[in-house]
Amino acid sequence: MATAKDKSKGHEEEHEEPVVRDKRRIDPETGEARKPAKAGSKSESETELGGETLTDEDVQKLLDSSEDPKADSSDSEHLDDLKRIQAEYANYRKRVERDRMLAHELAIAEVFLGFLPVLDDLDLADAHGDLVGGPLDLVAQKIRVFAERYGLEKVGEIGDQFDPRIHEAIAQVPAESTEANDRIVEVVQYGYRIGERLLRPAKVAVSTSGD
Repeated sequence: MATAKDKSKGHEEEHEEPVVRDKRRIDPETGEARKPAKAGSKSESETELGGETLTDEDVQKLLDSSEDPKADSSDSEHLDDLKRIQAEYANYRKRVERDRMLAHELAIAEVFLGFLPVLDDLDLADAHGDLVGGPLDLVAQKIRVFAERYGLEKVGEIGDQFDPRIHEAIAQVPAESTEANDRIVEVVQYGYRIGERLLRPAKVAVSTSGD
């Protein structure tokens, strides 16, 4: 006859241990937030290509099979798709970088367009000798260093060959010799550019043979 103690022991053996499911949003071991699993989600090592999911091993297999003459035609198609995607991504990165640099250059050019009258006043004061040893000399040097740091370049110097792309001839002076023909003999107003972008052409007087 089973005693109460035996019944209690048998009841404990039949009782299953409780199953604990940790549903906490924070991992107690790492302290990082847990991301809920999504049905049908792909791991980081899987890539969807042509409606199929490729793992890193599949990608490596495709790359290795490019030199295998016995490679399956389906693998070759996947390899072609992979190469096409890589080429498109490389072109995309180049286009984004080019657009970023263009936007940066345009922003700097827009700022300096409104700053050119200040540089003109400094050039005029320098031409009259008002900067040398004067209180504005140090200020003018700092402004010019700042402009050069951002790629601002002065256009038009006496003796330069006349270039209609960056120079504007507002006067002509008879040339003393053939070698001095089409040379800048006077700069009325300097031009400026940033890289290949011309902000303003230089207004100059040009020597001419009169032919």
